[in-house]
Amino acid sequence: MSAIRELHQQLTSKARSAVEIVQAQLEQAQALEPKLHSFVSLTATKALSQAQAVDDKIAAGEAIGLLAGIPIALKDNLCTKGIRTTCSSKILENFVPPYESTVTERLDQAGAVFVGKTNLDEFAMGGSTENSAFHTTANPWDISRVPGGSSGGSAAAVAGGQAPIALGSDTGGSIRQPASFCGIVGLKPTYGLVSRFGLVAFASSLDQIGPFGRTVEDAAILLGAIAGHDPKDATSLNVKIPDYTQALQNNPGKTPLKGRTVGIIKETFGDGLDSQVGDAVSAAIEQLKALGAVVKTISCPKFSYGVSAYYIIAPCEASANLARYDGVRYGLRADESNLLSMYNKTRAEGFGDEVKRRIMIGTYALSAGYYDAFYLKAQKVRTLIKQDFDKAFETVDILVSPTVPTTAFKTGEKTDDPLSMYLLDLMTIPANMAGLPGISVPCGFDDNGLPIGLQMISNVLREDLLFEVAHAYEQSTDWHHKQPAL
Repeated sequence: MSAIRELHQQLTSKARSAVEIVQAQLEQAQALEPKLHSFVSLTATKALSQAQAVDDKIAAGEAIGLLAGIPIALKDNLCTKGIRTTCSSKILENFVPPYESTVTERLDQAGAVFVGKTNLDEFAMGGSTENSAFHTTANPWDISRVPGGSSGGSAAAVAGGQAPIALGSDTGGSIRQPASFCGIVGLKPTYGLVSRFGLVAFASSLDQIGPFGRTVEDAAILLGAIAGHDPKDATSLNVKIPDYTQALQNNPGKTPLKGRTVGIIKETFGDGLDSQVGDAVSAAIEQLKALGAVVKTISCPKFSYGVSAYYIIAPCEASANLARYDGVRYGLRADESNLLSMYNKTRAEGFGDEVKRRIMIGTYALSAGYYDAFYLKAQKVRTLIKQDFDKAFETVDILVSPTVPTTAFKTGEKTDDPLSMYLLDLMTIPANMAGLPGISVPCGFDDNGLPIGLQMISNVLREDLLFEVAHAYEQSTDWHHKQPAL
């Protein structure tokens, strides 16, 4: 059973109160924090007040929704009114937003309980959660290794039992990659399905907020609560939101995937793929066949250009988005005698190395004489990647690949080699470039006991298909039952 349903049953049967549940969860989070460092802030006062409101409803005989009283961890780039929101950056270390993000507002209305704000790579730039200005988060399966990034704090919190569910954001794989490294489920929705209002921007045409959970059902329930049109976000899609949990009931029986066609992305099984990851993903594909799916190999030849194009487009958008941190309006302000010196010193002291690197790449690519050669060309490549996907979805329902070419690496192992870190996004970036939904589900472990993820990608707004196939696979295996020994 999903964690959300289990806790909901405890609440509705009055076996436990919402306050009891959140107190136990806060104690667990606090106890593991010295090992994992998943959080930037634990928000006990807020959580207990939200839990009490749920208990009051139950006492008054009111019906409660599935998320009422359920503890959730929030990535610390989601604005929370009156609660510090840092983006794990010195420049926003003491920033307290005067407004609520749309997703946190919807969760609050649904009765969810906010246990804390989770650690991330600064401004969501990185794949290991080592780029945080505050501390490095550890992988619950092996605390000498990274949890992935940039949503590493959220993934580690769920995998380590510090929260049953969490929210992250995904710009080039920042939900799916840590989900793979931490052995949990992580979904990046269709671009525009979830409002970005109140998400501190990294790359506006790529960013998307999504759920983490131990099971596909938890992710489906959480997505249903945060998805939907928002007039405050100009890129928000005005579409009807289905009950995603209905997709989990399709075609019961021994062959629940009968009638579904799965495409293996040929380009993701080449050089650089760890053999144990390849074997686990191949075994997962065989399992999809056993569940009734027709499996075929599909070529997406422009897939391999995704990383190159992404690392021009994303830094260009970051350069524009991060220009607002100038020491004038909010955030860190360095003391200097004149305005220009203050700008320079504030940004030099406030931003970490990876953020500076991406701002410089983006500013250079957007500068006079280089815009056409870099940014415009990268956008054309983006269109070609989208066309590859369009062609693939003419013949298959979903596409599958490894989520990441390797399992979690040692902390500090890739710090001095940003290029090798960027290449870990090889398989996740294309979905962002095309605005498509993608999910990572656990599909095995390597010889070191580290989790391996299977990525599934579907066409625009076909999250229901992802949930259907991912749930059928998950329920036919035991991977989601395994938990780290902490």
